[in-house]
Order: sequence, then structure tokens, then C-alpha cells
Amino acid sequence: MSTSSSTIKAFGTLLVRFSNGVSLKPSNFISHRSILSRDLSYSSSGTWVSFCGLKYGNSDRNISTSPPMCMGRRSCKIAGRKTANDAKKAKLYSRFGKEVVSAVKKGGSSPVSNTALAALFEKAKELDIPRDIIERNIKRASEKGQEAYIEKFYEVYGYGGAGMIAQVLTDKVNRSVARVREVVKDCGGKMADSGSIMFKFKRARVVNIKAADADKDQLLAIALDAGADDVVEPSMDEDDIEEDSERHYKIVSSMENYSAILEKLREEGVAFETDNGFELVPLTPVEVDDEAMDLNKELISKLLELDDVDAVYTDQK
Repeated sequence: MSTSSSTIKAFGTLLVRFSNGVSLKPSNFISHRSILSRDLSYSSSGTWVSFCGLKYGNSDRNISTSPPMCMGRRSCKIAGRKTANDAKKAKLYSRFGKEVVSAVKKGGSSPVSNTALAALFEKAKELDIPRDIIERNIKRASEKGQEAYIEKFYEVYGYGGAGMIAQVLTDKVNRSVARVREVVKDCGGKMADSGSIMFKFKRARVVNIKAADADKDQLLAIALDAGADDVVEPSMDEDDIEEDSERHYKIVSSMENYSAILEKLREEGVAFETDNGFELVPLTPVEVDDEAMDLNKELISKLLELDDVDAVYTDQK
């Protein structure tokens, strides 16, 4: 009876394997014959989906895989920082383009006779801005209806006693101030009178160096030799302790010593990022609580989303 039962079970197993389209040959033979094929399709959710087809004999089995999303907090933070860096570069190119338009409007399209435009060509080399950005905006300056750009600074009271300055280069002043006011109001801030916040800052040249690319003592020595005013250490946000690649030292300098600092950094083989001509550096940073810090970050983020706003400075620590 037991023999008959075993025979029936064995026959049943073979029948199941046959019905699933799997060869009756040994499993190691099947693994040598297997073929992994890949195809891409566009799903109704608006994302590309990859289908891996695994063939065994005449049977096809498809396994769908979606593209990897942010896997854990660290990956999400890295993805967010990449987006922020891309946005920062876009702001740089946008502002530089507006400066080119203004220079051409005032002095013509030839860098030979237009000293302001010639200076922008040199600045493009310093900031590593593609030449086509200049050429595209030289043509744009000659378009009908294109006006020259005007620089404006809008001062804002943030949360926790922190102040902010939105740097704007615009061809429509009324439009820019209206949009800045709208964002400030929506985020719970308050527009300040001219000069109410500006006196808390100084205009300076700034070099940014990734914490992972330099040694603190080395930077201090370079800054001292080149005549820098200050070296600002990276903020120690506990969420960013492991993110040295995204934390920066800042070497603060006068206009006169800036070139010497860049040259010294190149000699020492230290990678760096230049500013966009200048930055507003707070004289006395203000410490705020966590809630105020988050609200101020949101306000700054919303201001930077405006096309006319090129930078936002704050004295918040």
C-alpha cells in the first residue's frame, strides 16, 4: 500500500511539473539554458517599469520591477541635496544671464568696446559658466521688448528674531516686489523697511570648500597666508553628521584678496566653489529654536522658487 502511495505521489509531482511547462531534465541543465530578457514599458502611473522575463523551456515568467526610489533617510537626503545643488546652479546661470543682458543694453554686444561685458566673460571663466550662456543672452538682449535688469534687495523679518535679505535682479520691479510680498505674507513673515536688516550684514567674497575635500588646519593656513578675513566652519546639524560631502567651510575675503585665495587653493590642490560675485555675510548670527528654524527654512525655500529672486541671505545660525 505504501509503495502504491509513493508511486502515485511521484506521478503527481511529475504531472505538476509538466503542466507548469518545466522540463523533466535535471535542474542544473535548466539553469544553463535559462535566458534573462529585459523590456521596458510605460505604466499608467507615469513611471517606467522594467520587466525581467525568465524563460524555462517554452514557459515565460515575467517579474516587474519599478525604478528604485529613496531607500531610507540617507538616500532621500542625498537626492534632496542633488536637487538643491541643481537648483543652485540654475539660479547662478539665470542671474549671470540677466547680468549679460543688462551689460549689453548699456554698452553694446562687443566685449572689445563694452568693458562690463568683457568683465562678465572673465567672470564666466571663474565661475565655470558655459560660453553658450553668454552668447544666448547677448542675442536675448537685442530682442524687442527686452528691458534692462535692475538689482533690488528686499528685507524681511523672519521667525525667532532672524532677518533675511532677498537679492533680486529683475526687468519688472513691480512684479518682483509683489511676488516677494505675497510669499512673505503666506509664510507668516513680514516685509521690513529698507536698511532695517541690511546693516546686520557685510558684503564680502566667499569661497566654499566641501568638508570632505579639505583639512581645517590646512584651510586656516591658506586663509592666513592669502589675507582672508575669516574661515567659517560647517554647521553641525546632527542630521548631517555623516554628510561631510554636503557640508562646507567658507573662506570670507575682501574683494582685493579673493584672487589670491583662489590661486593659493589651486596650488594646494583643494577643490572649491566660488560665489556669484559676492555674498552678504551676517555680522552677528542669531540663534533660534527648532520651530523658528524650520519656518525660516520654508520661507527661504519659497522665496528661492521665485524666478526673480537670485539669492536669500539670513543671519540665522
